[in-house]
Amino acid sequence: MGSLGDSTRVIAGRYRLEARLDRGGMGVVWRATDQLLGRRVAVKELAVDETLSEAEAGRQRERTLREARAVARLQHPHIVVVHDVVLHDGQPYIVMEYVEGVSLARRIARSGPLGPHAAARVALDLLGALRTAHAAGILHRDLKPANVLIEEATGRVVLTDFGIARVSGATTLTERGTFVGSPEYTAPERMSGERTGPASDLWSLGALLVAAVSGESPFRRDSIGGVLHAVVFDEIHPPPAAAPLAPVVLGLLERDPERRLDAAAAEELLRAFVLTGTMPGSPDDRPGTGLLPAALRPGRHPPAQRPLPRYPQTRATVLLPLPDDPYRPGPPSRFSRLNRRQGRAVLVAAALVAAVAVGAVSAAALLLGRDGDGGARNPPSSASQNGTGPDTGAPRPTATSTVTKTPDSPRPSTPDPPGGYRLAKDPRGFALAVPEGYRRTTEGPSVFYSSPDGGARIGIKSAEPVPGGPLAAQRRAHAQGPALTPGYRAGQVTETTRNGRPAALWQFTWDASEGADGARRTFDLCWVEGGRMYDVWMSAPLAEAPGARRHFDTAVDTFVRR
Repeated sequence: MGSLGDSTRVIAGRYRLEARLDRGGMGVVWRATDQLLGRRVAVKELAVDETLSEAEAGRQRERTLREARAVARLQHPHIVVVHDVVLHDGQPYIVMEYVEGVSLARRIARSGPLGPHAAARVALDLLGALRTAHAAGILHRDLKPANVLIEEATGRVVLTDFGIARVSGATTLTERGTFVGSPEYTAPERMSGERTGPASDLWSLGALLVAAVSGESPFRRDSIGGVLHAVVFDEIHPPPAAAPLAPVVLGLLERDPERRLDAAAAEELLRAFVLTGTMPGSPDDRPGTGLLPAALRPGRHPPAQRPLPRYPQTRATVLLPLPDDPYRPGPPSRFSRLNRRQGRAVLVAAALVAAVAVGAVSAAALLLGRDGDGGARNPPSSASQNGTGPDTGAPRPTATSTVTKTPDSPRPSTPDPPGGYRLAKDPRGFALAVPEGYRRTTEGPSVFYSSPDGGARIGIKSAEPVPGGPLAAQRRAHAQGPALTPGYRAGQVTETTRNGRPAALWQFTWDASEGADGARRTFDLCWVEGGRMYDVWMSAPLAEAPGARRHFDTAVDTFVRR
């Protein structure tokens, strides 16, 4: 990110403003240093309406701070972390995490539109963020590519700039009778001044999804009047690039908010597309018709009445390959898309059993010691330690499992592996899909499946549960990471579920050797099932992280006890 100016101001006796990163209608964003904790942060200096009286300005500051504090309580891996909200010389400031990366808008301008698959993954992440905010009664109201950041090191998608967010039911003085937001991404009910709710943010997500695959909003026009007319009245014709995502795009861009596709239905459709490359209701899914089924045509049925199939949950955190996108249109590579026929077999199996639902990777059984690469530099298993780790305030994703296996339910059958994978029926009592060519080895209680060159490894371990369960184990491992793992960085622990059971996902970057060539990325999911703590993880060179994440997701999604 290039700076727009420099400053040496220190606010609240703590935050040194160093360089101006961006300026907008809601204020100025600064790159800053938290001098107390010695960390890089972003500070948003909120604009104040100078036409207000002193009393009105005071009320505006109070409202602004109250709403900023409400946003600060949100915890989700795809919502920017708000560290602090302060007043300095009567001016409100919001202190946030500093995301080293670029906005989705700049990513599109620099490298072109995303492929449909990558765009769907971004939309899934944003849906998770919106559902968390909406559950807390907070509307974003300015969802657009410029307010979506993509972290350079990990590809994490981060929804930011809740500067005009509003607590539902409250009057927000930031509006003060004027339009606030970006017209090309604003729902028609907001344009017409009607009361808005979560459905308005979902409309914005539909417009953003079109922009992600085509390069611009479907409502871009030469004048503001043209934009307003397009949003409220013009017939909506998504560009050809959005055709693979047509059911969810048209469902989100339904003008009647009561009939608009809701978040749960949108997630189901996007999840199906991510897993199979085909979205239920799209022309590809209905050969020869080129039409959407009636249940998915906008204006036909409220979302609650739409019978949608159930698909395995996706992880809370998704890596977006940058800058090269392996999901761009063209001949599919071995790992760029699941084989459609076999992918559907996985979905069928997942609908019948709980085994294919979301998995989270855990550090409970490993830091790099579990990675099993050997050598004194590798850290030991952390989940097995009984020390109590600090409460890191890990975000809570909204994704939940669709099926909960009861003790009396039959043991799930093993799903068919997707294209490019084989089913490994391990003699230690489990099965999972691993990439073709991966070879099995063992090290103590851990089983490994490694790539032919040994550079990438999937690990599996079963052990006795530890105090505090998966989340506590992962948090302990994360806390010990800097001391036990060379070059430990970009670590994150996320509380989640797998098949309705508590689970924790840990992911981090580390250095197997000196220099950039030694950087590796590890994903680790831990959960308790049948009285045992299971840990599935994958480690691979950082440059291969997108492909490694897909291998990891496949391993976790197909893992079953035998």
